[in-house]
This record gives sequence, structure tokens and C-alpha cells, in this order.
Amino acid sequence: MALVVQKYGGSSVADAEGIKRVAKRIAATRRAGNDVVVVVSAMGDTTDELLDLAQQVTPLPPQRELDILLTAGERISMSLLAMAINNLGVKAKSFTGQQAGVITDAVHGKARIVDVVPHRIRETVERGQVAIVAGFQGVTESTNDVTTLGRGGSDTTAVALAAGLDADVCEIYTDVDGVFTADPRIVPAARKISRITYEEMLELAASGAKVLALRSVEYGRRYGVPIHVRSSFSAKDGTFVSADAYGLVAAATLDPTDPEAPEELVMEAPIISGVAHDRSEAKITVVGVPDVPGTAARIFEVVAGSGANIDMIVQNVSVARTGLTDISFTLPEGDGTVAMTALTAIQSEIGFDSLQYDDQIGKLSLVGAGMKSHPGVSAKLFGALRDTGINIEMISTSEIRISVVTRADDLDDAVRAVHSAFDLDAADSEAVVYGGTGR
Repeated sequence: MALVVQKYGGSSVADAEGIKRVAKRIAATRRAGNDVVVVVSAMGDTTDELLDLAQQVTPLPPQRELDILLTAGERISMSLLAMAINNLGVKAKSFTGQQAGVITDAVHGKARIVDVVPHRIRETVERGQVAIVAGFQGVTESTNDVTTLGRGGSDTTAVALAAGLDADVCEIYTDVDGVFTADPRIVPAARKISRITYEEMLELAASGAKVLALRSVEYGRRYGVPIHVRSSFSAKDGTFVSADAYGLVAAATLDPTDPEAPEELVMEAPIISGVAHDRSEAKITVVGVPDVPGTAARIFEVVAGSGANIDMIVQNVSVARTGLTDISFTLPEGDGTVAMTALTAIQSEIGFDSLQYDDQIGKLSLVGAGMKSHPGVSAKLFGALRDTGINIEMISTSEIRISVVTRADDLDDAVRAVHSAFDLDAADSEAVVYGGTGR
């Protein structure tokens, strides 16, 4: 008997028929002899509708009250799902994040899980019942206030519960058949990835791939939770995310021309795992910065103090005649206003000329553990963009990722060009987005 944690996204439980379909899958898993814990998101667009409702009442709702409001969506879906499972003859009980023992810090709207104490969930499972847990929410240990985890919080709830319960696997059910080599809405010929490492999935998620929330992958890697990404609309195998999928970690360090390299590793390790993209970032350029020690440090101390998260950074070589340089960096578009305000306040202190803000950018990232041992990956990437007439504005690299910033209008063409250049297109189209969101 295995302990299985399953998570179902909003598109999977968007309506009554969807809830009944998911209930049948859960009941079948329980009848197969498995212990089952389920984490569920709010139905369809419920969270967005609740946010809109709050905005109609007040433009600045208190974060504590907003968190209490938003948790209502998951409470609705968890109770309805428990009803549907009980109707099939399988015992099920629903629990809020607080009742499930999900303990968070006190940051409303984007709280982080600090502990999981799933006593009631474990007791329910030991009685042979299915435990249904509301995702996306927890409670602070100090004040007992309800908190929400931010976008993708249900994924994180599921993986955290799987770790706390020492589950055999955490199944993340979405409206696509697994992790693909690119967003199937942009690249219909995208290929499904059967197995991928935590490191590669982290890079894809951080670069804009939305099939798994970044924090859930981080949690899975930290606690060694096997993650299985599947569709709730089909019975296909999906994608396994683990520490060493197909030996890729080992294979990535091998020279494929080495006669002593294990053939099965060399054959199974693809150079590239996928192409991710992100439209949610903006670029700030600090123009005419005095090129003296400590200036860049002061700029980024102020940006960090505003709460903005910086992604890519480029500093130009200073002009000898003026001793001035330009510093550009990207950050989430939602952080743009606070960062610009904070920098404007120190303009006289730093002595820079001006600030430029650009929210019409897009980021493309090429990810693959195998690229470390294959020369020419960068040249092929840049050549594919050149041949498509796409200009590169910024470049950033890690051991298993190359990211570039382009114009937002060019991003879709860039993704398709790079995907084809690295022979990632499937011979027969596999990619289907059942629910229309890719989550």
C-alpha cells in the first residue's frame, strides 16, 4: 500500500462535472489499495473573481482580510469534492490549511511554509478515509491568523504535505499531460518530457514555465519528494521530476566521445530539456551612473529594500571621457513601481542622470543539464534568433540555462525558432491543453 498525495488545479475542478470526474479518479486510487491525501485549488477563476470583488469594495483591502476572503475559494472546492467522493461510497473528509497543520510565516498574500504538522490528516488516512486539504493557505504560529501562499500555492501545499507525511509520491494534476519542451499554446509541436531532474525543472519554472510552481519544486528537491506531473483529463503517464531522472545528473558531466562513458547514460541524456518564456518582467535602466566603487552596491541595496526581486543585471563599460556607465536590470513587472520610486528618491545621492522603465520585454530561456558538456549551444541559440531577425537585449547564463531578453512582440517567434533549432519538435503533435490554461 502506497501513500499518494494528489493535487488538482482550478481547471480540473472548474465545475460540478469536473469535480465528479476528479472524485472518480480519487476513489479509484483509494480502491486500488492506496492511502490518499488530496490538495485542491479553488474552482476555475474563483480566486480572480474574489480579488475583483474586493477591489469593487475598496481599492486597498487590508491584507489580513483579503487572505481570509481568498481562502474561501479552496474551502468551497474541498467540501464539494469531499461530498462527491462520499457519494461514490468512499469515505472522505475535508480540512482547511489550518486544520491540516500547515504553518506559515506572517507575510500575508505570499506567506512561506515554515512547518507542516499533519496530525489530523495522518489520523484520517489511518482510518482508511481520504483527506481533502484546501491548498494555497495556512496559519501563522504566533497569531493564528489565516495566510495565503501566493500564486501556485496549492502545488507547494501538496509537496509540503507529501514531505510531512513521508508520502511515496506527490501527483500534480493539471490540464496538460505533463511537462513539455515548450508551452504547447505557442509551440503545438512541443514534446512531452518523460523524466526531468529537480534542477532542470527549477530552471524551467523560474524562467516562466507555469506547469509547476517554483516553490513546490524547491520543496521537492529539499526533501526528496518524487513529483509526478499528470493531466486530470487523461490517463497518460505524464512527467516524473526527481533527483536523477534517467541518470541525467551523471550523464551531464560525461564526455559523449569518451569510449568508457556508459552508453545508456549518453544515449538517454538529452542536451536540452526545454524552452521557457516569461512575459511578466520589466526592465529598469539607471542612466549615467558614476563609475566609482560602491555605487552599484547602493543602487541594489535600495532596490532590495523596496521588496523588489531582481533577475538579470547588465552593466555597460564606462565611457572614459565621462566616467559614467549605465546599469540595466530586470524584475517582476509588479515590482516596477516600488523600485522606480525608491531609486528616484536617491537620485541626488547617487548622482545618476535618469531612469528608464520598459515593460515591453520578454525573456526566453534554454534549459538542459546536458548543455554543460556540449559546445556550441550558445552559438546555435544566438544563430536561431539572428536567422529569425530577433535582437537580443540582455544575456544571462547558469550551468544549465541560457536566458535572453527580447522585445515582447518577438517572444513567440523566438520560442518557436529556438525550439526547432534544437530539434525539439515532435514528429506527431502530442501537446494538448485540455482546460485552456496550461495549469
